[in-house]
Amino acid sequence: MIQTACPLDCFDACSVVCDSNHPQKLVGGHNIPYTNGTLCAHLYKHLHETDRIEKPRVRGKEVSMDEALDAVADALQEKPWLLWRGSGNLGIMQKVTNLLAKSCDGVLTRGSLCDGAGDAGIVASRGVNRLLPPEQIAKSEVVVVWGRNVTITNSHIMPYLKDKEIVVIDPLVTPIAKKAKLHLQIRPRGDFYLAIILARFLMMEDAHDKEWLEEFASEYEEFYEFTRTFRIKAILEHIELSLNDIGDLLLMLQKRRVVFLVGAGVQRHEIGDSTLRAIDALAALLGLFGKEGCGVSFLADSQLGLENPFDATTKTEPIATTPFSKYKSVLVQGGNPAESMPCSLRVKEELEGVENLIYFGLYENETSQLADIVIPAKNFLEKEDIRLSYGHQYMQKMNRVYNSNIGISEYDFSQEILKRLAKEPIKDEEYYINYILSQGKKVGENYCSPGYQELPYRDGFGEDGNDEFEFIDDFYDDFENIKALRNFRQKVKKSETEYWLLTPKTGKTINTQFNKLEAIVHIPKVAGFGNGDEVIIKSLWGELHCKVKVDETLREDTVVIYMGTKGVNILTPPISSSEGDMACYGDVKVEILKP
Repeated sequence: MIQTACPLDCFDACSVVCDSNHPQKLVGGHNIPYTNGTLCAHLYKHLHETDRIEKPRVRGKEVSMDEALDAVADALQEKPWLLWRGSGNLGIMQKVTNLLAKSCDGVLTRGSLCDGAGDAGIVASRGVNRLLPPEQIAKSEVVVVWGRNVTITNSHIMPYLKDKEIVVIDPLVTPIAKKAKLHLQIRPRGDFYLAIILARFLMMEDAHDKEWLEEFASEYEEFYEFTRTFRIKAILEHIELSLNDIGDLLLMLQKRRVVFLVGAGVQRHEIGDSTLRAIDALAALLGLFGKEGCGVSFLADSQLGLENPFDATTKTEPIATTPFSKYKSVLVQGGNPAESMPCSLRVKEELEGVENLIYFGLYENETSQLADIVIPAKNFLEKEDIRLSYGHQYMQKMNRVYNSNIGISEYDFSQEILKRLAKEPIKDEEYYINYILSQGKKVGENYCSPGYQELPYRDGFGEDGNDEFEFIDDFYDDFENIKALRNFRQKVKKSETEYWLLTPKTGKTINTQFNKLEAIVHIPKVAGFGNGDEVIIKSLWGELHCKVKVDETLREDTVVIYMGTKGVNILTPPISSSEGDMACYGDVKVEILKP
């Protein structure tokens, strides 16, 4: 049996065991305790059921791999050129192509489509974004699930929540919300304001942890003054919660071992960094950092403390709003920007105008169908790699399970293009694997990521633990007067016809990988449509024809189209967050129109 790990974009990063004689059979590994020998449906179901690209293509014609690589090398001599990498595979070796871009004057992207704003906010407050180990979550008494649908996006965390008091803060009635002791069905984009108002009441009641604050976050009184700039009545009306709601939650949080499990949903906005800073500030007032069974869990910086040999200093473009039309050649690796980027009508139009669009990946998708050159990749069972996780601390070697004549690895691709362009070759693949693995921390029988700490922030904040926690002290939003919503009301006849559009994940797909979902919009009963009705969902950036599914659990101001629905990003806005260069999928309102 050969040990590897799941490469998919997920908190869980499951351990996987394969038999090289029976590669179709994937079994959960027991080498790390977190996933405990189980796999989710995504990996097992889709890996062998989704048809992969087997032959290279150039201008629509199947060619040999050598001919296709020759075409890529010719294309990359056309300057300027851009490398756009997606998150289809999160193995560290995927970033070896950075060295290709650096050597050949390519431009990279910066930021993230999913978590960059929250990460930026955490770094601003804590100095570094450390992982909260699942073992600490297991020691908690109260778990606040804040904008995180754990049964879908983080299923292996569920055993760690056993026998806990659960609070859910989410505009949607998720499966975990149905089991929670308290569910605050907050207004979309209201999380910052809820955290601020909770912090204010906590200090008004003199319930903050003064001893901890004096040592690790001494500017807490200045933060209290900042919270007082927000009017309590206006905030409560805006987020549509009551004083009783605030009181019930505060009672559950005080003098308890509390963990906040924060999801990407709360920060998919222009103000996403501020939202995480406000949640972190609330946790700081409660003294939750550096203590057993306490903390804030977000998508951690999995490469914290790692000296990554693929870090490359070169020009960059923001990934959420990449201006493809500036480039003669674009290399898309392991992603599907034509479908996954916001404002996809704009993205497709620009990609169609690229002189040499190169797609390097496993599966056919909207981007591969536009591409001039298609290079099939090897899957994770056919190459060597290393997996770190943003949900747990374990470092896993991804061993090659079997050899295949299909596709080419990212390492070999980079080396072959460098050779064709007469550039200096990169180091042996084994060197990079060993260099990265050598930085792991041996903990018991396992290796953990370099930045792992059993009790993160126990000694303080910053890289060395010598800094204090930094409270947020500046913010401007004016509720809904945001870039993505300006002029919207001028385009609709009545304010009652506008709805927040939420695009949460579903268990049937990961982002835009694998299945494409039927265009179904979930709408509240008060919208006046029936199941199966045909409607047009319209935003400032496009419109999508959908069938209706009435959901009586939805807020009256909210509609849902699940991520992975074909065409959903026609509706989402082409803007980046204030910090973190992240896509703002959540900053969009829509109309529901009859065809």
